[in-house]
Amino acid sequence: MPSRRSLLKGAASAIFAAPFVAPTVAFAKAPLAATQAPGFYRLMVGKVEVTALSDGVIALPLAKIYTNTTPEHAAKVLSDAFLPEETPTSVNAFLVNTGDRLVLIDAGTGTYLGPSLGRLVANIEASGYKTDEIDDIVLTHIHTDHSGGLSSNGKRVFANATLRVNAREAAFWLDEAKAKAAPEALKKGYAEAKESIQPYIDAGKFETFGDNAAPVSGLGSILYAGHTPGHSAVVLESDGQKIVFWGDITHGDILQFDEPDVAIEFDVDQKAAVVARDLAFKQAVEGRYLVAGAHIAFPSIGHVRTDSTNYDWLPVNYTTL
Repeated sequence: MPSRRSLLKGAASAIFAAPFVAPTVAFAKAPLAATQAPGFYRLMVGKVEVTALSDGVIALPLAKIYTNTTPEHAAKVLSDAFLPEETPTSVNAFLVNTGDRLVLIDAGTGTYLGPSLGRLVANIEASGYKTDEIDDIVLTHIHTDHSGGLSSNGKRVFANATLRVNAREAAFWLDEAKAKAAPEALKKGYAEAKESIQPYIDAGKFETFGDNAAPVSGLGSILYAGHTPGHSAVVLESDGQKIVFWGDITHGDILQFDEPDVAIEFDVDQKAAVVARDLAFKQAVEGRYLVAGAHIAFPSIGHVRTDSTNYDWLPVNYTTL
């Protein structure tokens, strides 16, 4: 009987004696997936669930549209932070589940601003919710990147939701006389505001709230006028914890923290926007609460602190679920 050793030796000889045949199929070859993971991030603020939602990312020439600075200086600051000239800029919204109500803060861009955006509904669904489950929508302001996702082809995307907007903001953007008299740079914004919001008005699903008033039970607001006349942050407090949904206090998380006096062309009143930003920063530092920015890199939730240059943004690196 052949030994185990001889059998193994014979098998090895056969292997090495066999002719080499090159593989003809590369199983790793495949088209690029070209998609990211679903854009949502969730944490608890006290007893309230907060979900950050990405509407997508748009490349903006931030260095060229910042004001109260020079394009050269702004470009260097962004480059030093490894950001390209066409700076990827997040567009974010937030879903608040109080247990009694489901409240959406801002509504994304819809189809207005190109294919890299308009992903809010898909990410709401990916996060486990449906658009018809949302009870209320609170807008920080009515720029198209916050209101464009409200309607599609003249129909409400959020069929059961009541839309709530600061009264100053509504008076500025929904007045036909002001729309006709608006400078050319704003006319498109006026038209898009009407297209997005009118279906809610027609359905009796539109309400306004006052300065620093509660837009809906369980949430407060802070008037930070300047970026637009009724630009308002939304405030949530639960079990001693607090988060303030800033809206457009900043565009990005680099230059305007070190240099809060830098404004942007999108500000309706740039001087007032600078004052509002400085106040928002000081309040966030003193209050040590979470803030959420509409145009800070997703998931855009973090803290503000002072540093050697001015202010600093610290994104959250934890969940509390």
